[in-house]
Amino acid sequence: MTSRSFNQSFFSITLTEGSTDSFRKGSIETNFHIEEKQIVEELNPGERARILRKLDWHLLPFVSLLYMLSFLDRANVGNAKVAGMSQDLHLVGFRYNIAAAVFFILYSFAEVPSNIALKLFRPSRWIPTIMIAWGLVMTLMCLVDSFRSLVIARLFLGLTEAGLFPGVTYYISLWYPRSEQSKRIAIFFSAATVAGAFGGLLAYGIEHMEGIGGLHGWQWIFLLEGTATLLVACLSFFLMHDYPETAKFLTEIERAYVIDMLKQDANNLATHYNIRFVLQAMKDYKTYIQVFIYMGLLVPVYAIALFTPTIINELGYSAAHAQLLSAPPFIAGCITTISVGVCSDKYQTRGPFIIGGAFVSIVGYILLYCDGPAGMSYAGVCLAAIGVYPTIAVDLAWAGSNAGGDLKRGVVIAMVIGLGNLGGICSSFIYIDPPNFHIGHGTMMGFLFLSILLSLFAMWDYGRLNKKKEAQCQAEGLIDSRRDEFKDMGDASPLFRYAI
Repeated sequence: MTSRSFNQSFFSITLTEGSTDSFRKGSIETNFHIEEKQIVEELNPGERARILRKLDWHLLPFVSLLYMLSFLDRANVGNAKVAGMSQDLHLVGFRYNIAAAVFFILYSFAEVPSNIALKLFRPSRWIPTIMIAWGLVMTLMCLVDSFRSLVIARLFLGLTEAGLFPGVTYYISLWYPRSEQSKRIAIFFSAATVAGAFGGLLAYGIEHMEGIGGLHGWQWIFLLEGTATLLVACLSFFLMHDYPETAKFLTEIERAYVIDMLKQDANNLATHYNIRFVLQAMKDYKTYIQVFIYMGLLVPVYAIALFTPTIINELGYSAAHAQLLSAPPFIAGCITTISVGVCSDKYQTRGPFIIGGAFVSIVGYILLYCDGPAGMSYAGVCLAAIGVYPTIAVDLAWAGSNAGGDLKRGVVIAMVIGLGNLGGICSSFIYIDPPNFHIGHGTMMGFLFLSILLSLFAMWDYGRLNKKKEAQCQAEGLIDSRRDEFKDMGDASPLFRYAI
């Protein structure tokens, strides 16, 4: 954006916010030149990066903490199983798999309504509210004393957690232009890998509280981690920011710059609520392509989260060592998630990074499937995590940036995450043949190949649509100044371009 276009935008904002009296006094030109001079001085070539860094420091650390707690609370059932829950609750046969799977039933179907509610209500009210709800469920899970009560608790945990991940992903898209979203979602999603690593270390320490207060070690895992979520939820009411328009940490000039940047990036598409935008998302075939790409990636992610301690335990390591050794794969996944997200934004490319990461993960599962020495299999666990974790953030940035209009984007993100999370049910039932887990590892490779094939198709299809739109614009003389004519069309607007 040029200084001139920004000055004009800021000038119009200034007029609507109370410069009418100055206009009546004939001093509007003086005020305009003062503002223009101030903006030119402040908006040097590095100003955009400085403002984005300011957004990062005020938004990303906190939402990453929220997701770390969310992922920790949904995946700690795997640590609790190794810590003795399986024996105490008599989780024989498929009982543990059922308890892990029921989480995803209500979780998947509640995500679209939650993102619509996020649009209708303030993020700083909606997200802390659902955090309190799942924090209470998590805390009270320390009281489960049977398979039935565990299943009921996991069912309600899925319902109450449903809005956090799609909500924050959507929330990020309301603050950053499309070209800057991948690395931010990667930083946010890397909290899942931190949770995986921290969860194992934390579980190892908490296990030693066995018998304190009459509770088993695995019960203390639920109690302490749920209490931590409740404390952070209470802080969220005061620490979360809603939208750029109301961000108090931005100056007037910075706020105007961010609003204008987002408006141009969105091609002036609609930002208000209307049922037609929900229907646009639900009727778009591209939404379902992204759903199945995401599902193919998410099944391995949940399998890693739910079964890594068990897989390592079956390699011959003790339960305590399995908790500790589950940390390095997640730490490596955290580093690669952020690195790949940065590279994806730098080169403005999504599909190739998803395909590359999926191939790396497949190599890891091949090593696990071959059933070699424990060291080689453990390297396979690390490669599986390193490859697949970065693809989630890139894919969500891809799906969100290719949905035009605020509400359609929110619904698409929620549908991709919600329907894709049905794959978590599959993740819960495929590691059923210890100690080799050939069924599980083979199924993971199949899902990853599905994502690779659909990503190749999506790249071709987005390129085809972009060429078609470019030809239409050239034939009909459509230029940016006519963007308002296509405001309600979403990404079907001939001026909208898909990311590849």
